[in-house]
Amino acid sequence: MSLTDSDTTGQRADVREAASLWICPTAEEVSVLSWKERFAFRVTHRMNRGRWKRLWTFCQRTFGAGWIHLATYNIMRVYGLEHLEAVSHDRPLLLVANHRSFFDLYAVSSVLFRRTRWRKNLFFPVRGRFFYDSLLGMPVNCLMGWWSMYPPFFAGGENPLVDKRAFDKYSMRLLAELCRNGAGNVIGFHPEGTRNKSDDPYTYLRPRPGVGKLIKEAEPQVVPVFVAGLSNNLTRQVLGNWRGGEPIRIHFGAPLDFSEYYEKRDGVRTYKEIADYVMSKIAELGEQDRALRLLESKHQTPIAASTFRASS
Repeated sequence: MSLTDSDTTGQRADVREAASLWICPTAEEVSVLSWKERFAFRVTHRMNRGRWKRLWTFCQRTFGAGWIHLATYNIMRVYGLEHLEAVSHDRPLLLVANHRSFFDLYAVSSVLFRRTRWRKNLFFPVRGRFFYDSLLGMPVNCLMGWWSMYPPFFAGGENPLVDKRAFDKYSMRLLAELCRNGAGNVIGFHPEGTRNKSDDPYTYLRPRPGVGKLIKEAEPQVVPVFVAGLSNNLTRQVLGNWRGGEPIRIHFGAPLDFSEYYEKRDGVRTYKEIADYVMSKIAELGEQDRALRLLESKHQTPIAASTFRASS
């Protein structure tokens, strides 16, 4: 029995996807982790492969996105969905977003699952010091993230005497492969690296060069995202859905073109230029949100997403 061209292409895509997820760290790379970190990583690594990943993606799409919708449907506003539909769904997609609350990417993921129909495997790289080295981290990753808080990065942890950069090199290698191969891979990334605690939603921290290195190395599709209106207090956030809390605004921008940067030599300078460019595009979406909010305040009525488009 022979295979058609489409069958062969599909099988090759599956092989590439499987290869991405089966990249494992060396014994040397794992040796820098504590026993808790090693255990948490091994479990989470397994949960992000094969049938386990498909199961948790189903839970994410059904239960996770469902309860987020119930907690936000009165105040959720989404702009620029046409940009998500414009990207190729046969290649990985890197979403780069500002970082102001614990729930930014949870809200974005609910929008992806409920308002788009293409295949998705979500990965959210995180600092390992909570999700991978505390007793509470693994249950939170399972129950709230469906194991998608992965891969972990450990450098800069609480113990400065333990150098974990060796493991982080593995995590970057894996992350680059997830961004390079795998139909439906969606990677959520915060270029700022940590939460911005300013009261002004239109201010940003200096982006880390790591996002530039990732983009330069893997050349994924990249869509900027601006998120505002989320609270770090879960109870207040849920109650606000029925008591008239601040609207949650998610703006998706047009896919970014990095062709001029790909021609430059690898190095921190190029990585910083890419990171600054990415952050400038997120900030542009923020300015669109500011203008929209000002317009709404003048008219004292919300403006429908269908009448306000993120610029290309």
